[in-house]
Amino acid sequence: MKKYFIYWTLLLLPIFTFAQKQTQEGNSVVTPLIPTSKLSLLKDVDVVFNTRMAFDNYFVDGNHTNSLFSVNQFRFEVKGKIHDKVSFRFRNRYTKIADPSTVDNISRSVDMAYVAIDIAPQTKLTIGKMIGDWGGYELLTNPIEILSYNTINDKGDNFLVGAALSYALNDHKNKFNLQLLNSRTKTFQEQFGTTVPPGITTTKIPLAAVGNWKGSFFDGKLETTYSYSYFIDAENTNRNFISLGNKYKSNKLVLYYDFQYSKEDLDQKGVVSNIIKSKYPYAAQDVFYIENWIRAEYQIRAKVNLLLTLMNDNSYWNGNPDISKENHLLASYGIIPTIEYSPFTDFNMKFYVGYVAKKYNYSAYAENNFNAIDGTIGQLSFGIIAPLLVL
Repeated sequence: MKKYFIYWTLLLLPIFTFAQKQTQEGNSVVTPLIPTSKLSLLKDVDVVFNTRMAFDNYFVDGNHTNSLFSVNQFRFEVKGKIHDKVSFRFRNRYTKIADPSTVDNISRSVDMAYVAIDIAPQTKLTIGKMIGDWGGYELLTNPIEILSYNTINDKGDNFLVGAALSYALNDHKNKFNLQLLNSRTKTFQEQFGTTVPPGITTTKIPLAAVGNWKGSFFDGKLETTYSYSYFIDAENTNRNFISLGNKYKSNKLVLYYDFQYSKEDLDQKGVVSNIIKSKYPYAAQDVFYIENWIRAEYQIRAKVNLLLTLMNDNSYWNGNPDISKENHLLASYGIIPTIEYSPFTDFNMKFYVGYVAKKYNYSAYAENNFNAIDGTIGQLSFGIIAPLLVL
C-alpha cells in the first residue's frame, strides 16, 4: 500500500504543481481584450443582424412554379458614435452578389460605409458610401420590411459613394441635406456594353447632385421628405429625378405615400430598353418613369399588425423614332397584403404572412411592335422579420 501511495504521489505532484501555478497566475491582473478605457465606447455602438427568412412560394400567370426556404435578407450592420462629434455606419448585404465595383472601389454588396462629423451644433458632414437621399419612404424603410420594391428603387443604384452636408433648423422640424455622389457604381462601359447608342460617349464627371428637405408638421403627425436630383450619366446625357415622400401617423395607423418621377436621356432602369430590344439593339433614349407607392400599417391588437402596400409604375419612351409611336409602353401594378404577429413585447421579432402580386400591362403598341405579352407574378411567404440587436 505504501508503495502505491508513493507511486501516485509522484505521478500527481506535477499536476498539482501546475494547477497551483495556474491558480496563482489567475489571481494576477490580466489585460482584457478590450481596454477598460475603450469599454465606454460600446454603449454608443450597435451591432445588428437585419434578417428576413421565409418559406416562399412562387407563381407565374396563376401557375405555381416552385417553393423553397430562403434567407431573403441578411444585412450585417455596425453603427454608433466613436467620438463626441464623430459617428459611423457600416452595413453589408450578404444576400447580394459581392461583385467589386470599378468606380468607387467597394463591393456593391456594401450598402453603407461612412463617417459623419458634427462640424457645428446643427450641421453635419458625411463622407463615404451612403444611401441616396432622394426622398421617398419606400427607400428609407429598413429593407427587411419591404417584401418587394417598386420599379425605380428596384432597378436603381441607391447606395453611392460621395459626401453630404446636412443642416437642421433650430426647431428640428426642418432638415436640409445636400449630397454630391457618384452617379453610378459601375463604369459606363460595364453598365451599357455594346448597347451604347451611336453618338453617346462617356463623361469625365459621372456625378449626381441631390437636394433634400425633410419636414415635420402637426406635432409630428405629418412628415415629408422631398428631393430633386440631377445625374450626369454621359456627355450631354443627364437624368432628372423628383421624389415626394409623405408620412402620416395617427394612433394605430401609419400611412405612407411616395410619388416619383425620373426623366432619363439614356435609360438607366433598363425597363424600356428591355421592351424594345427585339427591334432596337441599343439602350433607349429619352425615357421617363412615373410611379406611386402607398403603404398602410394598422395595429389591430397589441401584437398583431396589418399592412397593405399598393404600387404602380408607368414607363414611357419619348425617343421612339417611329412617327406613329405611342409613348406609353408599360403600366405595372402591385399589391402586397401582409399580417404580422409579434410574440414578444420586449424583443423586436415578427412572424409574418405576405403575398406579393404584380401585374404587367403592355400597351397595344408594345404588343404589336415588340411582341410584349401581359403577365402576372406572385409570391406567398411565411417567415420571420427581425433586426437582431446583438450589442
